[in-house]
Amino acid sequence: MNIRNQKTIQGRRHNLEKELHVDLTHIGSFTFDEVAASSRNCENMIGAAQIPLGIAGPLLIKSMNDERRTATNYYIPLATTEGALVASVARGCKAISESGGATVNSFRLGATRGPVFHTTGYRENLKLFKFIQNNLPLFQSIASATSHHLILTEAISRIVGRYQFVRFAFNTQDAMGMNMVTIATEKVARYIEEKTGAVCLSISGNYCVDKKPSWQNFIRGRGFEVWAEVLLPKYSLRETLKTTAKQLYNIWLSKCMIGSAVSGSIGYNAQYANIIAALYLATGQDAAHVTEGSLGITTAEAQGDDLYISIYLPDLMVGTVGGGTGLATQKEALMILKVDGGNGGANSQKFAEIIGAAVLAGEISLLASLAEGTLARAHKTLGRGMEK
Repeated sequence: MNIRNQKTIQGRRHNLEKELHVDLTHIGSFTFDEVAASSRNCENMIGAAQIPLGIAGPLLIKSMNDERRTATNYYIPLATTEGALVASVARGCKAISESGGATVNSFRLGATRGPVFHTTGYRENLKLFKFIQNNLPLFQSIASATSHHLILTEAISRIVGRYQFVRFAFNTQDAMGMNMVTIATEKVARYIEEKTGAVCLSISGNYCVDKKPSWQNFIRGRGFEVWAEVLLPKYSLRETLKTTAKQLYNIWLSKCMIGSAVSGSIGYNAQYANIIAALYLATGQDAAHVTEGSLGITTAEAQGDDLYISIYLPDLMVGTVGGGTGLATQKEALMILKVDGGNGGANSQKFAEIIGAAVLAGEISLLASLAEGTLARAHKTLGRGMEK
């Protein structure tokens, strides 16, 4: 079968069924607009992959970016095939909410694209470096002409031999924005070539750093930088989490800090990727950015019988418009969070903060489960159902 000769989703699927002698009835059953999806989101489309969607919450959140400092309850949609995950996050949400809510804060760093240029040597590289540093306003004008939803905010360079790696950062408002920043960067790179004689070898030279874990993104940040914290009182630790401040602190220290150091991990946390992956799948984010979201540090401090715990996400790439956010089910999930659509950048920032609070809930519950010794039992009960 020549897939390219098949012009419809049904035609591709039926021919595949015939050639492979398989039944793809479930793959062919979905409710979103197939024309839009096949033209915007997926080539050679034959159907859809369904993932169970659970809900955790309510999760009480107080944003430092909200001038009113009002606490708001959110329900967290999580798409996952891992039994026990939604229940675990739900327990963390309960512990946070009964402790007065999570305090969250965020800072927009922007999407980045990092082209690599080649010159004749250090002398020309230095000229290129100075040209890039001295012409940011001009580059901003070139970039803005490609999209009125985008603003170039920063350009940094690093010289290695005859190569120069440049990292452009953009404010993309409510879009995650990688397509926009790629188009804008290409225009800027062509202008740099024209004016300096340097050759742009690749529009992405891995200095972005896109969809890969890196210390560059950990230190400089990317997308959104997010913090979330809560003080868990003795009552919540004992009644909801079935542990104590001392026990949970000791698990955090041995696992997230020492264990991460011994294993050479970049992320010093318990399970950021678990919660981020489930939220990304539910809301139409680019799933490959989960690897960046896995970076971050969880901290804990016992304060008598209470426990202070926080999370730090330096690299959260999210959006509420564009990409998979327009698919019907993913749009509904964003509606649950009250962040669907564009709002001048406010929705994507609120979404990032909700993710931060949900990650905090996941950290609290998993560390508590390890402290009380119930992790295996929970997965046996919830992850394997009635299996003996």
